[in-house]
Amino acid sequence: MPSPRLRYAAPVAATVLVIACWQGAGTAMAATTALAAATPTDVMASNAPNHDSAADHSWDAAQEATVTLTGSGASSTSDQVAVSGSTVRIAGAGTYRLSGSLTNGTVVVDTTAAGIVRLVLDGAKITNSSGPALNVVAANEVMVVASAGTTSTLTDGTTYASTATETNAALFSAADLTVTGTGTLQVTGRFKDGIASKGGLVVDSAAVTVTAADDGLRGREYVVVNSGNLQVTSTGGDGVKATDDTDATRGYVWVNGGTVTVTASGDGISAKTDTVLSGGTTNVKTGGGSGVTPGETSAKGVKADVVVAIGGTANVTANSSDDAVHSAAVSITGGTVSLATNDDGVHADNTLEITGGTVTVSTSFEALEGLKVTIAGGTVKVASRDDAINAVEEGLNEFAVSQNAIITVSGGSVVVNSSVDGLDSNGRITISGGTLVVNGPTQGGGEGAMDANGTLAITGGTLLAAATIASTSAPATSGGQAWVSASLGSSRASGTVVHVATTSGTRIASYRSSKAIQSVIFSSNQLSANQSYDIYVGGTVSGTELGGLFSGGSTTGATKVTTVKANTHTGGGWGGWPPFSTPSAGTPPVTTPPTSTVSPTTTSPTVPGNTTLPGNTACTATYATTNQWDGGFQADVTVTAGTASISGWTVTWIYTSGQTVTQSWNATVTSSGSNVAASNVAFNGTLAPGARTSFGLIGTGTGAPGTVSCTAA
Repeated sequence: MPSPRLRYAAPVAATVLVIACWQGAGTAMAATTALAAATPTDVMASNAPNHDSAADHSWDAAQEATVTLTGSGASSTSDQVAVSGSTVRIAGAGTYRLSGSLTNGTVVVDTTAAGIVRLVLDGAKITNSSGPALNVVAANEVMVVASAGTTSTLTDGTTYASTATETNAALFSAADLTVTGTGTLQVTGRFKDGIASKGGLVVDSAAVTVTAADDGLRGREYVVVNSGNLQVTSTGGDGVKATDDTDATRGYVWVNGGTVTVTASGDGISAKTDTVLSGGTTNVKTGGGSGVTPGETSAKGVKADVVVAIGGTANVTANSSDDAVHSAAVSITGGTVSLATNDDGVHADNTLEITGGTVTVSTSFEALEGLKVTIAGGTVKVASRDDAINAVEEGLNEFAVSQNAIITVSGGSVVVNSSVDGLDSNGRITISGGTLVVNGPTQGGGEGAMDANGTLAITGGTLLAAATIASTSAPATSGGQAWVSASLGSSRASGTVVHVATTSGTRIASYRSSKAIQSVIFSSNQLSANQSYDIYVGGTVSGTELGGLFSGGSTTGATKVTTVKANTHTGGGWGGWPPFSTPSAGTPPVTTPPTSTVSPTTTSPTVPGNTTLPGNTACTATYATTNQWDGGFQADVTVTAGTASISGWTVTWIYTSGQTVTQSWNATVTSSGSNVAASNVAFNGTLAPGARTSFGLIGTGTGAPGTVSCTAA
């Protein structure tokens, strides 16, 4: 008896390429926690075994009874076979060899006898215009064998004479069903399903082609594919599915070998409990593919309510309009996974863990998403139109700090190419091993290669993040591995080469961008906290590449653009992010903070309802409240140089109603009681005469400040 396993009753609100020179040492379904980093073997050990056995596949051919189909009727050598018009009824266990054609009739298996009913289809062609072609009403177990060197066909009608029972497939079985053999079986389900079993369904060795108006292959207790070539086309339903929602050890789909090719308008593979892919080749296309916007009908590639476990030697390809892989929990421990989708590449309501194998998401809205996303091994390469790797707690205000959401990278190699945030967590981001290269967004405005509402901790591994804003979050400055954050001074075109080097000229890392960038963050065990490092633009790259990060390079011909101090965040972004106090749920959303810009102008804007006062004659500042909600506000401050150039600035003001600043970007903000001071960061301190820049902040309380002053350096 399999050990009981805890299951989800519903989704939880809302885891190696190593470049040596960087790598350091360094229903009665019970709601619960899903398996963590579960291998296919782990998952299947907790499921009920399937009915198929080696003994079922051996029999004495001399003991076979023959059933010869004669167009409108049939004849047989067995007294267990009764023919009434075009209905052929088998009433006993044993092996029956069917040949010939039945043009408008049905073969019925109806027996309470112990033992297996084995139907050897020897080029048999059965068509029924008003019901199933092969209907197992009752039996202990049934095996359908496609005889070697033959092609057999089963076709039902577009309407059934009676729909009072659950019979709704061209090949329907009320008993456990095995489809096997070395021949070919073609099944056309014109009414609803192609092949359906009220028990378990196993496919072994045969070449099986199923076309269905609804579900292609459906087993209530499970569907298992051990070998063979299964091709399923569903024009109005799911491809392969298991539906048992009353037993936590059943309702699973397991592809252990063979080739499974599914084209479906709905889900490709769907399991009420687990979908386990441990071997063979699985290729699914759903909802028209990744070029089609998802509709209201679920069209996911590989789906399960409890866990999707991929590992072993599985080769999985999904091209879907909806999520390519979707479950409460997803565990990828091996194999090769290639995904293209118009929605999420891999979506887990709770845990998403990648510990091995090769995972590629070539196109997606969000590539990897879960409450807890862990990458501990393997080779991961993902691309997205929105956030690439996203840890989100559903139902939580997007600006709140989740105590549950976390992205962890502790091993393997990860390459990210995102149009919005590269790594985005409602909670924490932790990097402790592996090699992570993040090619982040070209836009600014609060979008960055790294974005965490909570802490961003780097304790090991190698990280290179590049974007217009490399990180909206300042990494932890103590208790971890050293890092450098650098602004390149201005936007740099795609193909720009950036080097990190010691001040004595020793190159540490070389990167070539695949898009426009303006800032970078780099961390490895070759850096030391509080040491200074030079950032170069230009020169060459060489050696092994991982997502633009090269093992070799040269600064010859390059230009030094800045010198930065390790563990000092100077690469742009939201200097005060993440939030420590956030708007309450249900309040108006905060406007996305803008990217800092420096542009020539001769006047400072006036914002109604706010005060603009000069400090000394070198600069002026304008404070404007841009958003207000119950208990909080957002403000923008514009700094304008006077008639002479300035190399730095500080804006000060006094809050008169107890307001406090909780977040800021594009400035370093400090408070002492009601007095607030905001100073420039590295990239926006130098202003030409009349030029201006801006910074933003979020705070608690209401109302505008008193006097706002600007002092220039």
